[in-house]
Amino acid sequence: MRIESKKLRASARGEDCTLNIAGVCSYDSATVVLCHLPDESHGMARKSDDICAVFGCAACHDVIDGRAGSLSTEDRQFYMRRAMVRTWRRWIALGLVKVPK
Repeated sequence: MRIESKKLRASARGEDCTLNIAGVCSYDSATVVLCHLPDESHGMARKSDDICAVFGCAACHDVIDGRAGSLSTEDRQFYMRRAMVRTWRRWIALGLVKVPK
């Protein structure tokens, strides 16, 4: 099942960057977009599902996607995992993702 949501993609607009890569993050919410992270749902010319994504400023997005700078494998994994949890928490707060009690 492919998970796609216009509302999740649009939710990144104006949000704070959840990647917050030390020494990289621009803290510019005007450049924040929904950054898709690698997972088993992505492939050639196909982004990961929208649930496997984070809010990222242009600078952090470039580093995570390998277009700029470099991080160790461990640091890259840390920033992606932390950002995903931060993004999920924000989606829950916004009512875009529901967690049954």
